[in-house]
Amino acid sequence: MFALTGAALAQVVAARVWPARDYTRITLESSQELRYSLQSVKNPERLVLDLEGIELSGALAELNGKVTSDDPYIEKLRVARNRPGVLRVVLDLKTEVRAQAFALKPIADYGHRLVLDIYPLIAPDPLLALLEGGAAMKTPAAPEPATVQTAPVPTMKPKVARMATVVIDAGHGGEDPGARGRRGSYEKDITLIIAKRLKAMIDAEPEMRAVLTRDGDYYLPLQTRVDKARRVKADLFVSVHADAFVRPHARGSSVFALSERRATSEAARWLAKKENEADLVGGVNLDLKDRYLAQTLLDLSQTATINDSLMLGHHVLSELGAINTLHKPRVEQASFAVLKSPDVPSILVETAFISNPDEERRLNDDGYQDKLARAVTNGIKRYFAKNPPRPQSPLASNP
Repeated sequence: MFALTGAALAQVVAARVWPARDYTRITLESSQELRYSLQSVKNPERLVLDLEGIELSGALAELNGKVTSDDPYIEKLRVARNRPGVLRVVLDLKTEVRAQAFALKPIADYGHRLVLDIYPLIAPDPLLALLEGGAAMKTPAAPEPATVQTAPVPTMKPKVARMATVVIDAGHGGEDPGARGRRGSYEKDITLIIAKRLKAMIDAEPEMRAVLTRDGDYYLPLQTRVDKARRVKADLFVSVHADAFVRPHARGSSVFALSERRATSEAARWLAKKENEADLVGGVNLDLKDRYLAQTLLDLSQTATINDSLMLGHHVLSELGAINTLHKPRVEQASFAVLKSPDVPSILVETAFISNPDEERRLNDDGYQDKLARAVTNGIKRYFAKNPPRPQSPLASNP
């Protein structure tokens, strides 16, 4: 329960619903901090959210129309006056769930937010999903773009006994739109499109398969993205971004790896700080956040993993240089939270600057999106040609 500051009634100015297999999120953005209580009701399964000292605004009244039939957890939703000074939001559920509500202070373009996250009792297992997907994951790649004149990509030799698993992370999502271009493009949408194209190309390779951290428009905490890669025993982790800079003429592609000590440039440090704030914008309940990652992970020896990350980054950057200007001619390093897996080589790819009008236009072009995905795929293939997948993975044989 949170106290309301001041005598004026609060008003919900925006209400959003983000359904996903991982969890469904409802966000109420308000003019003031909200007082609330949450309870579960059985037979049938329901969630009851009481809001105190609040007006019934149009945004709140329209919330029921934002629940879609394909929501994994919510059957329907209704909002009504429960008693004087109290509005009640009732969610009829499709199954038994666990839920948490928490408040977020104003940040970026958002005011006060009340977040309700609805999770399945048993979290989806990305490793099980990968194994069950089997050969079905071998979908055809997107149409081949015009040939880029570059050196031939080596085949993956020596022959390995299992497929390599690459986790592809589409940056931002849901409540966190990421950067925005002058034409109105959102980074979260561009990264998801490119990530899906990249997955299709990797799945079409005979000795690789890909897993997406997110496959829709919803936010995943940075730690969850790292955890997904570790749970599927990933061989590589590639986070896809399209960032903005304060100057609109900034342009070019970049690749980043983790740094144990300091950033290799002031721009890399600035970018890492900006990306690490995604949890504040996307909305994470910091009171419940697993402190293992924050307190322990940086103390682990990551030298070998970082070296592998730098090798992977070098190959990917070389391929990107054949289709776009490079913002920096080398792989940069900084303390990106999403790259902090101690045992999975990880890179963050800034495909282009969405804040640059010309690059924003290219990022929205199907052919250019294919070229970006193909360049990253070729860089990954070059890496595996010299660094075959580890044989000790539990995914030791082709499904």
